[in-house]
Amino acid sequence: MALNLDMEFIVSAKPEKVMQLLTDPVLLRKWSGEDAIVEKEVGGRFEMFSGWVKGEILKTGKDELAYTWKTEEWNADAKPSQVHYKLAAHPEGTKVILHHEGLPNEDELKNHEESWEDQFFGLMEEYVLSTGFK
Repeated sequence: MALNLDMEFIVSAKPEKVMQLLTDPVLLRKWSGEDAIVEKEVGGRFEMFSGWVKGEILKTGKDELAYTWKTEEWNADAKPSQVHYKLAAHPEGTKVILHHEGLPNEDELKNHEESWEDQFFGLMEEYVLSTGFK
């Protein structure tokens, strides 16, 4: 049974800057420390964390982004999950609403919940605060 995860984050940068941090491979590399590929069009390729996760762009927009997400550790027969972001201006920068649907099991749900907090948005916020990319 596939599981879903809904989270919200505040990033100390304007929505257009956060979208750049999510879609520009050079910026993704800077804040994550790993190689990334983002072909910013529907059907385009998405890779992050030096190929640990791969997917396909499902939707792009000024304040929305969605792509499929499958890590290299998942079974070959596991279906890709989907990650959806919705960005909204917030007094402290940007509120990011994350919906990650179709995680394959409870362990992956827990792992991803922690990783979105620490290894994704935590690193992104550190980058924004340390560089002034607002």
